Amino acid sequence: MAITDYQALAQDIAQAAHHLQGSAQDYDPLLQMVGDASVVLLGEATHGTREFYQARADITRRLIQEKNFNTVAVEADWPDAYRVNRHVRGLSNDRHAADALDDFQRFPLWMWRNSEIVALVDWLRAYNREQRQEAAVGFYGLDLYSLYSSLAAVVAYLEQLDPEAAERARERYSCFDHAAGEAQDYGYSVLFRGQPSCEHEVVEQLQALQRQREDLLRADGLAGEDEQFAAEQNALVVKNAERYYRAMFGRHDNTWNLRDQHMSDTLEALRGHLSRAGRPAKIVVWEHNSHIGDATATEMGKRGEHNVGQLARRRYGDDCRLIGFTTYTGTVTAASDWDAPAERKRVRPGLRGSYEELLHETGLDRFYLDLRKGELAERLRKPRLQRAIGVIYRPETERFSHYFKSRLADQFDAVLHFDHTRALEPLDQASEWIQGEAPETYPSGL
Repeated sequence: MAITDYQALAQDIAQAAHHLQGSAQDYDPLLQMVGDASVVLLGEATHGTREFYQARADITRRLIQEKNFNTVAVEADWPDAYRVNRHVRGLSNDRHAADALDDFQRFPLWMWRNSEIVALVDWLRAYNREQRQEAAVGFYGLDLYSLYSSLAAVVAYLEQLDPEAAERARERYSCFDHAAGEAQDYGYSVLFRGQPSCEHEVVEQLQALQRQREDLLRADGLAGEDEQFAAEQNALVVKNAERYYRAMFGRHDNTWNLRDQHMSDTLEALRGHLSRAGRPAKIVVWEHNSHIGDATATEMGKRGEHNVGQLARRRYGDDCRLIGFTTYTGTVTAASDWDAPAERKRVRPGLRGSYEELLHETGLDRFYLDLRKGELAERLRKPRLQRAIGVIYRPETERFSHYFKSRLADQFDAVLHFDHTRALEPLDQASEWIQGEAPETYPSGL
């Protein structure tokens, strides 16, 4: 019986793939592909898969040890991640990794409060103990959701060095008080309740910090340069978050583009700041596939949306690598609705004709595939369905909720496929997670 073109493609992928066997050499081809690139973006097809976190941690450790990477930047809020940064660099009073993760209190907790991140944070802290302070590896957040915690961090920084400037900052930021600490309420009240926006105040505060930069550094010494940079980044988060939350209820700004532009600009700001001492910054980024896969190769681009991966390729060219992660089936930690409890959910097998099914048809349980060159890459530029599970997973509407079309070989430089995967283990285990997995036939009952 003759094989179909589809089966032939799956066989050719299997021939070209590097099978991951749990050995120390698993990621040798990936590190060879990275070469001298200074920005490596590691994706994930879900926000709750253990194998994705484990693989990214393994790759990150090797990039640090063998390629001199010195920065981990993640899809998390700046102030929450900066507490972890202080811990791994030995600059905080937190005794344990779980303590350093305590500022992650916003949904979804499991994204960063999980056992795999605890292990990575412990490793980074131990690694840094053997390094000079200027060679220590840092941990930073790229996201912009932390409006209120970031403005509090700006005020706290100024209170230590210039109480009068802190009072002026407090006065400017008081325009958010009517929203009672809820960023979405702020955006809603401006658009629908006639409350004045804080746009002028947040820009004014950022500019004030920038004008004070030299005075603040003189007051805090050169050792305070990182803290001053962190304060400016927090002020920038407040400025961009203010616009983002207003845009949530408006029609003029695309909130996706605002968020990914902020994350891209934060990545570039980190590169500049961390390279100031003559040691080039080398950064590994952890974000969802939807952020790090080039948007021009997906339906997102057709909608006029851009993302971090697309902007990185535009800004850094061959100095960056985009690496996607996929899975066919298994379990995942996700919620059914926003702010709902974490659940351990069963992931349905990839849809017929999807990239997930195609990679499953190779018969390999886990593998690495370089997508950059050759006839195989050309065949993987055909648009196919690809799955994306975020913090919410609704298998009952999976085709509509979790699939989009993409051209895999244009979207990523390489892909890591894990055919059967397990749910990420949260530090804060709700009963919905502990109760176990849904049956194989959920939700149909067949």
